[in-house]
Amino acid sequence: MGALACPQCHSLIHSEELLRISTKAKALEEQKDFAKAREEWQRALPLLPPNASQAEWIRRQIYKLEVTEKNSLAQPPPNAWARRLGPLAPIAILLAKSKTLLVALFKLKFLFSLGAFMALYWTLYGAKFGVGFVLLILVHEMGHYIDIRRRGLPADMPVFLPGLGAYVRWQALGVTRQTRAVVSLAGPLAGFLGAAVCAGIWYRTGDGLWAALARASAWLNILNLTPVWILDGGQAANALSKAERFVLLAVCLLLWAYLGEGLFFIVAAGVTYRLFTKDLPPVPSPAIAAYFAVLLVALGAVAHFMPAQGLAPR
Repeated sequence: MGALACPQCHSLIHSEELLRISTKAKALEEQKDFAKAREEWQRALPLLPPNASQAEWIRRQIYKLEVTEKNSLAQPPPNAWARRLGPLAPIAILLAKSKTLLVALFKLKFLFSLGAFMALYWTLYGAKFGVGFVLLILVHEMGHYIDIRRRGLPADMPVFLPGLGAYVRWQALGVTRQTRAVVSLAGPLAGFLGAAVCAGIWYRTGDGLWAALARASAWLNILNLTPVWILDGGQAANALSKAERFVLLAVCLLLWAYLGEGLFFIVAAGVTYRLFTKDLPPVPSPAIAAYFAVLLVALGAVAHFMPAQGLAPR
């Protein structure tokens, strides 16, 4: 039998077919055709390694659909509900017919949340800096999204939480720690590219707004590389051995000493904490460690060499 996952990059061999099956199964679930949805998920199981977490998730999903189907069969038929509702029956029918519209509106959460997010920072810092800062955060999140989709994995467009941040929801089932780490670091990489573009524009124009955007983006991405909690650095550090975490700590301390950017002390504190956690990977990931360190150096350079303009006034 052929391998179901690439032995080098650990990507799923049938990722495109799995994505098609997943999309079709979810559509059937939305249509409440639970029997056919279960059939679609069952088609996916032979395409996955039996011990993969993605296969386990699908088995749980099949069980949930069986339970949901039984519960739906136990409910009174629509006519019984119509008789019970009496004069309210037309309203209930209208709401049921509006399901497609509600689903469509729900899928626009990316645009709605982005608009609310932008409105907050526009109010706080003015139009130019507020819009620019939000677009740089969007660039960061799209770095995650693009890296996930190019691997053939399902992902939603970014969702923005005003005053808190943003995230990309994806199904990281059946993927290795190394793949999760690369996906996590793709956001700060995109954030560095966005900051570098702003720095280049500042260099050509001398406009302090671009320097402020470049520095703010660099700082935000450095902070996000702190290896704790659900931050990108926390997910990436899961793939690093203890020796690689020591190397990362040394890089942070050198950057703190050389650049004088206090933010690297915070990252170093996070790395120190991860030296004592019991979540070491089975194999080291020197490429991930190098990727992590290079990102810190690159972002530190942008933050250090941009003039301290502060946040742009409104």
